[in-house]
Amino acid sequence: MQEGQPVGSMDETRPRVDDAIPADIQRTLCIVACGAGPASDVGKLVRLAQERGWNVQVVATPAALQFMDTVELKTLTGSAVRSKYLSPGESRSERADAIIVAPATYNTISKCALGISDTYALGVLAEAIGRPIPVVMLPFLNAALAARRPFERSVIQLRHEGVQVLLGSGQVEPHPPGTGPDHVGGFPWHLAMDAVERPDEDR
Repeated sequence: MQEGQPVGSMDETRPRVDDAIPADIQRTLCIVACGAGPASDVGKLVRLAQERGWNVQVVATPAALQFMDTVELKTLTGSAVRSKYLSPGESRSERADAIIVAPATYNTISKCALGISDTYALGVLAEAIGRPIPVVMLPFLNAALAARRPFERSVIQLRHEGVQVLLGSGQVEPHPPGTGPDHVGGFPWHLAMDAVERPDEDR
C-alpha cells in the first residue's frame, strides 16, 4: 500500500458502529463509489445517511469519477471526493466508523476479495476489513458476471471476513446483460443504510 492513511482508518480504541455510541457523538460514514451507472446518484445515499445522523465522506475509484458530480458532493458533505492518497502535509479525513461500497462493481468486489490494493479506494477497504471496521457492499452487476465462479468465490471470501455483501433474494438481484441503464433509477440505496445500522445480532 502507498504511503498515506486511508479515510477508512481508525484508532483501535474507537468504537465500532455495532457498539454503543453516545447520541451526542456523530458517526462518520465513508461511502466508496465504484464505476457504474448508479454512481451518478450517490448523492441520494449521502442525503439518506445525513438524515440518519451520519457525517459523510465520499471516496471514488478512478472509474467512478466520470459518473459523479464531485462539486455537488463536496457541497453536500463539506469535503472533497477522495480518489488518491494524501500528499505530504495534506490534512487527513475523519476516521470512519463504517463503510458502504455502493455501487459495488464486479471489478472492485473481485479485487477486494483477493487483497488487491492498487487504488486508494481498494486501500481503504483492505485496511477497514483487516481492522475490522464494518463494511457493507451494495452490488450493481449483470447476471453473466455474477454467474462467474471467481466472483462467487469472491463473495464467499468477503462474507467470511465479515463483509455484508447484499446480493441475493431480498437484496440486490443481478440484472440481465445489457439492461444496466434500466436499473439505475431503482438502485436500492436504503438497503445499504439499513444494513450498516442493523445490530450485529440481527445480521
